[in-house]
Amino acid sequence: MAEVEATKSLAGLLNGIAQKEYHNKEEISEELLKNELYPELPAEEFHALHEKMKGLLKSIASADMDHGQLEAFLTAQTKKQGSRGVSVEQAAALSRFWKSQRARVRESLLGQSRWEPGLRGLSWRVDLQTSASRGEAAHSNPVALVELELGRSGQDSEFVCLEFDEAKVNQVLKKMADIQESIDTIVNRG
Repeated sequence: MAEVEATKSLAGLLNGIAQKEYHNKEEISEELLKNELYPELPAEEFHALHEKMKGLLKSIASADMDHGQLEAFLTAQTKKQGSRGVSVEQAAALSRFWKSQRARVRESLLGQSRWEPGLRGLSWRVDLQTSASRGEAAHSNPVALVELELGRSGQDSEFVCLEFDEAKVNQVLKKMADIQESIDTIVNRG
């Protein structure tokens, strides 16, 4: 019976940590989790358990571990000595939790990594403006028109229209070349 309660408490702790860290449930605090799940455990012991499980979940989630990677990771954790390692029961609870919550945690992390509002669409065209009066020769100035569709998750799009003359188009292209050069420099360093 005590083992079943310990497993339930650990599952609750992992769910609580995930709710706070990955699903932005600010009302879930370390103190709340302690009072609800481990009322008899001294505060410093609970804090150590909480931080260990939070760190392990962060490692598992940031690597988006598949089943094989998870099992290898947890096996290595069970072989660590003392308070640095995890028990077989803790490893089993982590494994069960990750198998059931991987997709939700992954989706949450992807959502947190997106800039909002995001670019949903882009369309453009080049127009030639012409002017002619009283038989004068027509002359044209090309103008680039760019329409950006912007939006936040779950909301309707907003549209922004930009107009560029040839000089502005060249400035934008130069900036984009500079950005690409910076990215290439960083990528080639690593």
